[in-house]
Amino acid sequence: MMYAKLVLRSARRSARDYLVYIVTLTICAALFYAFLSVSSRFYQPDIGVEYDFTALSDGMKIAICAVTLLLLFLIRFAGRYMLRSRQREFALEAILGMEQRTIGRLFFAETCIMGGAAAALGIGLGALCSQFITALLLTSYGQSYRPSWTLFPDTAALTVAFFALSFLAVGLSNARAIRRTRLADMLNAARQNEAPLAKSRWMQAVAGLYLLLSVLMAANGARMLCYYGDSRLPLPVQLMFWANILVPAALPLWAAVWLLRRREGGLPALVLGLTVGAACCALAAASVPVMQRQYALAFGGGDVNQALTFLLADLLFLLCGVVWLASSLLAGWKARSPAHRYRGEALFFYGQMISKLRTTSKTMTLTSITLVLSIFLFAAAPVLVGWAEGYLDARSMYDVQIFSRYNDVYDEADLPRGDYGAVTAFLAEHGVEATHDCAFSLYLPRRAGFSNRYKYAFPAAAVSLRDYNAIRASQGLAPIALGEGEFATQWKAIATDEERDAFLQAHPTLATDAGVLTLAAERYYEANLGETLYNSYTDVVYILPDEVCAQLLPVMRGRYIMTAQPLPYETARALERAFTAAYPEQTAGGVSYGIRLRTLQVNSARASNFVLQAAMLYGGVVLMVICLTVLSLQQLLDAGQYRCRFSVLRRLGVEESRIRRLVLRQLGFWFGLPVGAAVLVGAGAAGCFVAALRAEIEAYIGFGALAAQLGVTAAILAALLGCYFVSTWVLFRRAVDASSA
Repeated sequence: MMYAKLVLRSARRSARDYLVYIVTLTICAALFYAFLSVSSRFYQPDIGVEYDFTALSDGMKIAICAVTLLLLFLIRFAGRYMLRSRQREFALEAILGMEQRTIGRLFFAETCIMGGAAAALGIGLGALCSQFITALLLTSYGQSYRPSWTLFPDTAALTVAFFALSFLAVGLSNARAIRRTRLADMLNAARQNEAPLAKSRWMQAVAGLYLLLSVLMAANGARMLCYYGDSRLPLPVQLMFWANILVPAALPLWAAVWLLRRREGGLPALVLGLTVGAACCALAAASVPVMQRQYALAFGGGDVNQALTFLLADLLFLLCGVVWLASSLLAGWKARSPAHRYRGEALFFYGQMISKLRTTSKTMTLTSITLVLSIFLFAAAPVLVGWAEGYLDARSMYDVQIFSRYNDVYDEADLPRGDYGAVTAFLAEHGVEATHDCAFSLYLPRRAGFSNRYKYAFPAAAVSLRDYNAIRASQGLAPIALGEGEFATQWKAIATDEERDAFLQAHPTLATDAGVLTLAAERYYEANLGETLYNSYTDVVYILPDEVCAQLLPVMRGRYIMTAQPLPYETARALERAFTAAYPEQTAGGVSYGIRLRTLQVNSARASNFVLQAAMLYGGVVLMVICLTVLSLQQLLDAGQYRCRFSVLRRLGVEESRIRRLVLRQLGFWFGLPVGAAVLVGAGAAGCFVAALRAEIEAYIGFGALAAQLGVTAAILAALLGCYFVSTWVLFRRAVDASSA
């Protein structure tokens, strides 16, 4: 009973230090419960008979539990800092006669109480937040939402079990650390810092690894110039090739110069040069996908991916260098600007920041890198999900979509014929009514093109005008007309305007086995008619008169069906099995058959999209909460030392209003440095990601819609940052206030 009272009293006395910790764990527990609630066996949303909820619930459970493992770092970090801040108190208790084993157990019990309270509050808050997740889920499935408050016992039990195991693992580790720490080390714990900046080994290792990477970047640039270089290429492309050779090669040269003159500036001089070089290398690497897309260069996918990998490494080192050099830059500014140094409380501010940055440079760098990852997750989530949703619309335009491929057929006698009668019989047997039913063939303009099987060089296929208008009619589009001896083109949504215009300019006429055709006045159509309308590796299909197609070689056979009512999930599964039994994925003759059912595609895609979006958003929030908590605790846990320093300012006659502005300035720099650096680097990484997927975004999402989603996300993150900053500012002011001195 005495120990229980001691634990409760200690917890109340340390409530200020635990406040941010409790708030953070409450938010994390609420998010964990809210996102995981959709996997509960008691969760029964009305999403319609054409959907199956099993895949989504199983995927959510795996994704959310995997992401939540990141919270172990937060719990361990907070526990370590709490342990360090109270080691002097533990030492005094040990001197008074309490066993260190007992001290460890009491501290473990105290952290469990705080964690249990946070988990309980989080479950209650999560039950409310789960309504937003349900609304998001039903909206993605096109269903209406009605609010209803429900507590799912299995999800609550899983939340309690996860956090209990986390607290148990971290608490036992802390208790063991208390038992093994000597009293002298406990008494002097507040005076122990990380290694000074000039002796930091981790930055030396990072700089060495980056120098090795720069050699690889220069070698890769030389390889690209050897394989793809041509004097006829335009000047921007030539500059891109040489920039990817010369800029990385200059970094080892700078390191060699530094070795000869390293007494002038020391390690910060080397890191400063490498940081500037990393910024230049990032620009050079980013130019590779830009030039490849703008000038249609013959780079392979591996070359572009290597450039993007080097770009990521450059940005990460740039971030490390900026954060690591912050204290040196502040010290240099202070030394070179006496007028600014002695203005107001600037000298005090510089001393505070320089000393703190020198002892936490590694932590600040890791925090900034984690924030970059969080920002990238938030930026990538709407792009990937919007791309998948838009692509889903192109893939599942028809309730039943049947197609074939001739890629492995080498005898014309084996090419597919018929109208897939097994599907007709199945629909009649199950009473499925079709509103549109179009069976059609795709032809080769020249029979000689049948033997062309080079990847990315397949001939564009052709469709008859009658079949093309029937397909358009299934989508509610008006028919088109062709004059005698004319042809037109139909394009995929992903094709760019430059690609389309270049193709049409190079093909004003079309040679066929039935004669030469001329491009019609209405040269192209861009209606979204599905991706199986095109030959492999092509983005265009010719629209030819019916009498011309009658003389051409049909190589593929398709059928598009629109049903009066959506196919139920079980019916769609049965149709897929029946079709596969009648038309195997690949026959002995080499014909490949496939069927796409809107019900199955939409069910699988929307479940995967929701799991992906939820996991990325949840992961981004968890990472950002971890980073902001680390930044907040680093200031609050040193508030005891700062109280003495600020009391000196008061004795010197500094007014309270100026002290409060100094506190605001100190916290603004402390939060602003890692967050600002992460925003710049994260924006660069996200910008390159968006640029690499520009065509897909234009085709499936739209930059306006993407900008609106990113704006909402940025506002939410800014609000989260503001909450942590204001909370830290209020608690820090109380800690250094004159009344508590």
